[in-house]
Amino acid sequence: MPKLTVLPHPELCPEGAVIEDAPKGQSICRVLLNNHIDIEHACELSCACTTCHVIVREGFSSLEDASDSEEDMLDKAWGLSSTSRLSCQAIVEDTDLTVEIPKYTINHAKEAH
Repeated sequence: MPKLTVLPHPELCPEGAVIEDAPKGQSICRVLLNNHIDIEHACELSCACTTCHVIVREGFSSLEDASDSEEDMLDKAWGLSSTSRLSCQAIVEDTDLTVEIPKYTINHAKEAH
C-alpha cells in the first residue's frame, strides 16, 4: 500500500504524520480522517465546498484528473496552487503522496459568520 505523508499543520497535525498503509481506492480525506487527522469536510465529502482542500506536494501526477465540478470548487479555495485538490475527490492509487493542508479554509460555519 502507498504511503501518505502529511506535512506539519499548526492545528491539525503539528508534527506532521506518515500513514504507512494508505488504502488504495480511498480518498485522501477519508484516509486522513481514519487516521485521526481531522481535516475539515463541511460538505461531508460531496465536492460541494473547499474545506478539505490540500496541496499535493509529491505524487500529484499519479492522481486522476480533477472533474469539472472539482475544478470549479477549487477556484474558490484559499491558497490555490497548481497541485491543489479537494481531498474528498483525490483517490489514493499506487504512488506515495505528500500533502500539505493549507493553514486557512473558507468555512463560514467554523468562523461563526
